[in-house]
Amino acid sequence: MKFKKVHSACLAAALTCSLAVTPVLAEPTQEELEDQKAAAQSELSDLQTELDTLIAKANELETELISTGEEILQAEEDLEEAEAKKEEQYEAMKLRIKYMYESGSGTATMEKVLTSGDFSDMVSQAEYSQKVHEYDRAQLQEYANTVTEIEDLHTKLETEMENLKATEAEYEAQQATLTETISSKQDEIDNLDEMIQEAARKAEEERRAAEAAAAAANNNNSGTVSSGGGNYTAPPYNAVTGNIVVDRAYGCLGLPYVWAATGPSSFDCSGLVGYCLTGSYSRLGTTYTFMGYPQVSDPQPGDICVNWEHCGIYIGNGQMIHAPQPGDVVKIGPVQSGMIYVRY
Repeated sequence: MKFKKVHSACLAAALTCSLAVTPVLAEPTQEELEDQKAAAQSELSDLQTELDTLIAKANELETELISTGEEILQAEEDLEEAEAKKEEQYEAMKLRIKYMYESGSGTATMEKVLTSGDFSDMVSQAEYSQKVHEYDRAQLQEYANTVTEIEDLHTKLETEMENLKATEAEYEAQQATLTETISSKQDEIDNLDEMIQEAARKAEEERRAAEAAAAAANNNNSGTVSSGGGNYTAPPYNAVTGNIVVDRAYGCLGLPYVWAATGPSSFDCSGLVGYCLTGSYSRLGTTYTFMGYPQVSDPQPGDICVNWEHCGIYIGNGQMIHAPQPGDVVKIGPVQSGMIYVRY
């Protein structure tokens, strides 16, 4: 019995000590929460600045990619033209040699040299014949050099394009990481906002309870304050223009995707959108340009579906016409997740 009493006393003492050393964490005050929110907003601002800088670099890179793509297209055209000229020159030389052998003009030239009136005439005839052959060889060599230069340029541009695409992939990865971090930081700020509102609500309840206890007879609840300002109404949408845009998009179905192309026989994604909006085979802008257009919540046929990497023309019912990627063609497909709708 005595042992049980001692055991109970020890247990009580242990519980007392345990309670004594357990800290009681007080809820943060509204002021502390405001300070945390300000710090989080500062971090968010820095992250957004970093993201904006990265987006600007990516925009410049996309412009450079388009420019390089256009140079590759031009180099391919120049290469075909140079090859054709070289072939023409080669065929002309073959005809000339054939004619010389068939007509014996080679022997006639030699006779002219040997039967010249004097030594100076003989030298002149020989020099003329030599110059004709040198001219032929020089022309053929010139075209061969041109072909080689264009081939080298084409190879260089393709290498440059691959390097730019690799850099673009790095930018996209960094952008995705920053976007995720910004989203997490925004969630933190939203959570702090809720905590601040809750702290403010509790403080208001305590204040009102104190006032009610001090002057219950004079308690007078104030009326609700109505919010001011009217609802913003978007300008009316021109459905006719939308139909024209959609008609142009349908007219491009099946055309191949070619990087930097703006039509009429091939397009990249922003080149297709630019043509559909303006009817002109010229570049209106890039996906980064379209991301800056006014965003709409009531998308209509003819609006632009866009994110940082891709764009298309909205045709209704959650569908768009777009130029997806190299090796593919202009086609109808669902509006991609994460795209926004903007109006030209």
